[in-house]
Amino acid sequence: QVQLVESGGGLVQPGGSLKLSCAASGLPFSRYSMAWFRQAPGKEREFGARIKWSGDSTYYADSVKGRFTISRDNAKNTVYLQMDSLKPEDTAVYYCAASLGWGIRAEYNYWGQGTQVTVSS
Repeated sequence: QVQLVESGGGLVQPGGSLKLSCAASGLPFSRYSMAWFRQAPGKEREFGARIKWSGDSTYYADSVKGRFTISRDNAKNTVYLQMDSLKPEDTAVYYCAASLGWGIRAEYNYWGQGTQVTVSS
């Protein structure tokens, strides 16, 4: 049974930082590209960042580029999202997802349950 479990969300002030983690089990983690998506209340889910199975290639949405950093540790079956310079508009539920593909048309086979990030003073 495949499981993706996010953690690290919480309440942070504008300008602050958070680091999300997503622990994967039940799948050959090093064969999957991983991504972070987010969904704010009343809005559609949007892509945030992705990282290739080897970790040597990443891609970011314009909304988070320069502020967020995606990384992975294949020995720990974990993908991370370091979020800096957080803004109130970053408030959302953050989801990690796994895909055997890469690129804008990649299909994500597995999803986590999400972790809430709230940016507010």
